[in-house]
Amino acid sequence: MAVEPVPGEPAAVADLPDGRALVIADYHAGLEVGLRYDGVELRSRADERRGTVLDLLDRTDADRLVVLGDFGHAIGDPGGEEREEIETLLDALSVPVTVVKGNHDGDLGGLLDDRDGVALTPGHGVRLGDVGFVHGHTWPSPDVLAADVVCMGHEHPMVRLEDEVGGARAERAWLRGSLAPDPFEESHDTDLAIDGELVVFPSVNDLTGGTWINVAGQDFLAPFLPAGLADGQAYLLDGTRLGAYRRV
Repeated sequence: MAVEPVPGEPAAVADLPDGRALVIADYHAGLEVGLRYDGVELRSRADERRGTVLDLLDRTDADRLVVLGDFGHAIGDPGGEEREEIETLLDALSVPVTVVKGNHDGDLGGLLDDRDGVALTPGHGVRLGDVGFVHGHTWPSPDVLAADVVCMGHEHPMVRLEDEVGGARAERAWLRGSLAPDPFEESHDTDLAIDGELVVFPSVNDLTGGTWINVAGQDFLAPFLPAGLADGQAYLLDGTRLGAYRRV
């Protein structure tokens, strides 16, 4: 497989023409600052987030880091603690970085454009070899959709698991299934070469919350979901296959 999850982690490894990439989604640097505006006071977990990424890079022996959008949290120009968190992480990395622009990354270019080894892609994504990368808040480009595997973030998939006595817990999850051509061809108003797989990544930041994929009435955020995902299967971070996500 061109894209394989790291067991027990909200991250995957992708085989690219220039080596192996560690792929994560929705880092949301500075999230705690945003939560303060909502009256939620949490200490910054910037050090833990950075440590997680560095540890995963070391464990997977990856040659590149790919972030599937929402690298930062502020919609506008990242400032203060958020800017410091991003800069500190980038300073600690020894591999090139590709950031796919997400809906929270509106002004991230001003921070990343002058950094060597850091590339910020357009919102419609980028294709590297047989793998396409997109955040998911807008429609992927035809080139991305022609990849064997398309990786996306944005949704932060979550499953609600109940026990026999009515207790419940929330778990981050993966979604995987075939790309269904119809909605993408309708959006682009042309026939497209689509015969690949879609992988929806869990958020690497465990404070983000997410889309409940097995709760009635919960809608997806991406404009092409659920129509663009055929035969979607849900998996827990430890690899447990839950089956068709709507039946979990």
